[in-house]
Amino acid sequence: MTTVKALFFDQDGTIVDTERDGHRVAFNQTFREFGYDFQWDVLKYQELLQVAGGKERMRHYLHTEGFGVAVKPEEEDELIRKLHKRKTEIFIELIESGQLPPRPGVKRLMCEATDAGLVVGVCTTSNERAARAVACSVLQDISLDFVLAGDVVNRKKPDPEIYTLALQKTGLEPDECTAIEDSRNGVLAAKAAGMHVVATTNVYTERDDLSEADIVVTCLGDPDGEKGELKQGGAGLEYDGVLRLDRLIKCFCE
Repeated sequence: MTTVKALFFDQDGTIVDTERDGHRVAFNQTFREFGYDFQWDVLKYQELLQVAGGKERMRHYLHTEGFGVAVKPEEEDELIRKLHKRKTEIFIELIESGQLPPRPGVKRLMCEATDAGLVVGVCTTSNERAARAVACSVLQDISLDFVLAGDVVNRKKPDPEIYTLALQKTGLEPDECTAIEDSRNGVLAAKAAGMHVVATTNVYTERDDLSEADIVVTCLGDPDGEKGELKQGGAGLEYDGVLRLDRLIKCFCE
C-alpha cells in the first residue's frame, strides 16, 4: 500500500502570508522609489495574482494598464529586471526583520513530517533570493531537504514543471507526495504532477476554485493557537481544526 513519503510546500500565501503584506508592500515601495505614481491596492493585487510570478505580473500590468509613462519596447526587459531586483531586496528586508511570521500550523506540520522521516521541501514560483530568505529566517529551525524556486524552471505554476523537478530530485512517485498549496494555480500544478493536494486558503485565495484539491482548509491549525476550518474534501479525515500528519497520511492511504 502506498503511503505519503514527502510534503512539498508552496511558499507565498502557504508558508507565510506574504502576498498582501509582503510582496504587495514591496512592489509599491519599489514603484515609489522609481518615481511612478501608481500603487497596487489590495483588490488590484488580488486580480494580478492570477498571473504567476513577480516579473510576469509587472509585465502584464505594463501591457494592460501602463506605468503612467512610456516604456520603449527595447527597454522593457531591463526595466522589469531592475524593478524586480529592488522589489526582492525590500521583500527580503521585510522577512528578515520578522514582520512576516509563518502561517498557523506550518512549522508544526513540517516538524511532524521531519520527525517521521518524511522528505520536506519548498516548491515556489518566488525567486531564489526570496525563497532562501524565508528558509533561512522564518524556517531557520526546520530541516528542509530542498528549496526549489521559480527561477529553476522555465514554466511556472499552473504548469507542473516545478513539482516534476521535485519528483526527479527525490526519486519518489507522485502518489507518495503531498503538496501544500494556497491557490488555484498551485493546486492545478501539483495535481497535474499526480500528487495529493491540501489547499490552505488565505484572504486572496478563499474564493478561488480549489475543487481539484483533495482537502481544503482555512489554515493548517495549531493545538494552542489558531484553528482551521475544513471547507472541502477530507472524507474519513479525523479533523478538529488541526491538520495532523498521522491523520493526513491515514486519510490519503485508506
